[in-house]
Amino acid sequence: MGSKRSVFTIASRVPLRWVPLAGVGLTLVALLGCGTAIARDEGGGEPWVRVLLYEGSDPVRVGSVRSPVEVRLGPGGVLLVDGTPRAREWVPDGPGPWRVGSRNVHGGIIVRARDGRIRVLNRVALEDYVASTVGGEMSSSWPTEALRAQAVATRTYVLHEAAKRKSRSWDVRATAVSQVYRGIEAETPQTRAAARSTVGEILVHDGQPILAVFHSTAGGRTATAAEVWGRDLPYLRVVEVEDEDDAPHTYWRVEFEREALRGLVESAGLSSGVLEGLSVVGRTASGRVERLRVRGAAEDVEVEGARLRSLLGGIGLRSTLFEIRQTERGFAFVGSGHGHGVGMSQWGARAMARRGASYQRILARFYSGARLDKRGARRVAARGPASTGGGRD
Repeated sequence: MGSKRSVFTIASRVPLRWVPLAGVGLTLVALLGCGTAIARDEGGGEPWVRVLLYEGSDPVRVGSVRSPVEVRLGPGGVLLVDGTPRAREWVPDGPGPWRVGSRNVHGGIIVRARDGRIRVLNRVALEDYVASTVGGEMSSSWPTEALRAQAVATRTYVLHEAAKRKSRSWDVRATAVSQVYRGIEAETPQTRAAARSTVGEILVHDGQPILAVFHSTAGGRTATAAEVWGRDLPYLRVVEVEDEDDAPHTYWRVEFEREALRGLVESAGLSSGVLEGLSVVGRTASGRVERLRVRGAAEDVEVEGARLRSLLGGIGLRSTLFEIRQTERGFAFVGSGHGHGVGMSQWGARAMARRGASYQRILARFYSGARLDKRGARRVAARGPASTGGGRD
């Protein structure tokens, strides 16, 4: 290999050490204080992603795959690593891969104590993150073009979030709150091929990575960003989606007993007395429930559809695209779709790929007006995304 020169940005004046990271051609510079920095080959190394793997007050096992150790909070909020007091930050030595809880990951690990909580961050090369997240979000048995579309959406989403979080110490969570990242176990030859065949490609609008959100099943049509989050984005519009019939939750029905539903409504601070009825009083452009009237003996209250789903989503209300029917014991919600409905329908992408659509065509369908930039990830990294700085928690 030729000679290399490292270029890096340092976020604070504290001692540092070099931690070699196997297989990625980059070196993590771990600052033993509040900041971190990335060093990379002067030819332009691969961008990094900072994933929040764990946040909580309970002990967590962290370390090499073969010999993880217990990390817990000690007196004064310092870290106890295998019983040994550390400062408020610990960077395990070695090349990896690493284990955090039950998850194995590439890259580097940083453990921090702050505000009575432990945070474990994974700094992982962008394309390793994409290969894993595609496997976390889609079955690797799905058509190649659907996996490629997911790879581009995943890469775009994380760079969009990184640009938003320049002042924070992490870019995305490892859960469905951001994207499902399970680490090495979710990588397959198919997901790695999807990442490799689209390497560096992102969707942009006005030169910036778009909010490339996606969901499981649209239920026949997608929603706009304005419907769900109150923010109008020109590339997230209502799109008719065909052939989602194979999806497990294209159509669904869930029933709630009257008293159970009243208890849930009251737990949200909306007291209506004895629950007498429910009715839809407003729908969005895509037909989703915008507002719902709860008719009670004491008073009537109105609930936003999105808020109702946050209350009932964990027990069966899969989307806000539904009708309400009164039953003998309560109410039945009869609906279609699974998820917020904005952006790419994953089952819709699968159907398009099975009909022969390319990943470019799939992306153009669901992100209308966005442009596919073949070298966009490198350009975003060159502008200094969040993954090249330190940041606060």
